[in-house]
Order: sequence, then C-alpha cells, then structure tokens
Amino acid sequence: MAATAKTYIVEHLDPELGPWSSLEYQAIAAETAEAGSKFCLSSVPKSLELPKELENAPALLIENRSVEEIYKLEKDGVCLLDPAAPSELCVEDAALFDVFLFGGILGDDPPRDRTAELRQKGFRGRRLGPVQMTTDTAARVTRLVIQHRVPLDQISYIDYPELKINEHESTEMPFRYVVGENGKPIMPKGMLDLIKSDSEKGFGELF
Repeated sequence: MAATAKTYIVEHLDPELGPWSSLEYQAIAAETAEAGSKFCLSSVPKSLELPKELENAPALLIENRSVEEIYKLEKDGVCLLDPAAPSELCVEDAALFDVFLFGGILGDDPPRDRTAELRQKGFRGRRLGPVQMTTDTAARVTRLVIQHRVPLDQISYIDYPELKINEHESTEMPFRYVVGENGKPIMPKGMLDLIKSDSEKGFGELF
C-alpha cells in the first residue's frame, strides 16, 4: 500500500508532444492514480493538442502555467529529480517534499541538461543514481522510494536491455529500467510496438 499521496510533475519543455512522450505520460498517470497521487503536466502550450488517451488519463492535471508559477510560494516542498544533484533520493525525503518534479527530457539520448533550467529556479534536487532513465522510469523509481519506502539501491534494475525487433534484428535501449515481475523491463503499454515500428527512424524522432 502506498504511503501519503504526493504530486508528480513533468515540466513539458517542448512545443510538441511525440508518441514516445505520450506513452510515457499515460503510464505515469495510470501508475500515479493507482498510488492515490496526482500527476501534473506543467508549461503545456495552449496550442498543443493532446491525444485523447492522454487527455482522459486518470489523475492527470494539465497546466499551462510553469511549475515556478504554481509553486512560487512553496518551493521548499518541491524536489527536482536532477542528475547533477549532490545527494540521492532516499525514503526520508518523503517527509521533506510533497511534490516531485521532472524535466520531461530525462529520456533523451544522449541526455541534454535541460533540467538545468529548473535547477536555476531554486528547486532543491535529488539524484536517482548514475544511469540515465526514461521519464516514466524516473517517476516509477521516485514513487517506489517515496510512497512504497523502497531504498534506491534495493530496487531491481536492468540497464541497457536488448529488445528483439524481429527474427534477425535487435536493438539495445540506452536507459535503465525497473525489472517487472516477469523479469523484463517495465515499459509503457504500446512502447515495444512503437519501438519496433519505428526502429529504422532512430529514437530522436520518437520523443
């Protein structure tokens, strides 16, 4: 059973929404709802048309305002998941923070330090370890630590898993994932099919 409800925010820093990000956001929304918490997409341009599946996702709040505007008087309660932070996320952080903030670009390969834009706004940061994660994985790991009180180093991970595209082809994913009960990396519903169908395009066109 998850502990006290929290809010998870992705600051959507792009003017567009690719199919990869859409599936990630849907996964975050569904898992956040199951944990009795809220998921917010902030800085969403008013001109951006979201897929119906995402618009109707449980526990999802769409905000045109930036996270800085929303929490300008409550910055101390917001934790920025930041690969450059001096310390790692721990279960005790559940008592310090009510809101957990992601830059929305944690899944880039190679990673772009656009989290720096949020860092400069004064939010306190925590790391999720040394290996790059997709955005939904970062949210999943944060929720396990904060709401389920599983220490970061006790979560089962798989790094750079190899996915079979077809009988003759496979691709290595350049990220860390949480291992599911079936022993395979946990990915958003539909992600494997998306990767297979777009394997020739390269990941850059999927985000």
